[in-house]
Amino acid sequence: MKLTLFDLDGTLLPRDSDHAFGEFVVTLGWADRGEFRRRNDAFYDDYLAGRLDIDAYVDFATAPWRHRAAAELAAATARFLDEVVRPMLHPAALGLVQRHQREGDLVAIVTATNDFVTRPIAGLLGVDELIATDLARDEAGRVTGTIDGVPAFREGKIARVQQWLAARGRALGDFERSTFYSDSTNDLPLLERVSHPVATNPGPALERIAQERGWPVLRIFQT
Repeated sequence: MKLTLFDLDGTLLPRDSDHAFGEFVVTLGWADRGEFRRRNDAFYDDYLAGRLDIDAYVDFATAPWRHRAAAELAAATARFLDEVVRPMLHPAALGLVQRHQREGDLVAIVTATNDFVTRPIAGLLGVDELIATDLARDEAGRVTGTIDGVPAFREGKIARVQQWLAARGRALGDFERSTFYSDSTNDLPLLERVSHPVATNPGPALERIAQERGWPVLRIFQT
């Protein structure tokens, strides 16, 4: 069997869904336009620079909505999908996922963005298996603002993929071919672990590394 893993933001989507949900929260009037947007942008810059404090970001990003009623959150999520995510879906990205599924690969999305934001996006992409940064929840099921377990971020992606495979009685080395598509240098640890790393819509830093190492470069959003 072959294993195919996809990063989400910048790889299958042309924008960062975590940052985009923060922008959407502002449009709902749930957060201050000036201060929240400034801090949201600053956290995103930290992510791009490889210095994100993911615990601080999760606390910040969930603060405007984690106290809201489930029905209110469900309605907001539906609007976010329709107004923000669906227009971002690219035929080439969907086609790439579907090709690996048709070939019988075990396919999963592995993303640092939290499960609340990304679970419905994975559904739109037709991917059942999602490895995301899991948000901690209290006994009533409300998000607390902290992370449950290891975040799916940088080296944490390796740990989470290994946990996910182990639950299925497998390991990375069991696959005749393991592929990971990603746009970000934050994903170098997992890119270096698989047998077939693919720099996908890469930024300049990852593109340089891919060229030095002979990794293929794929530009989905230019097709």
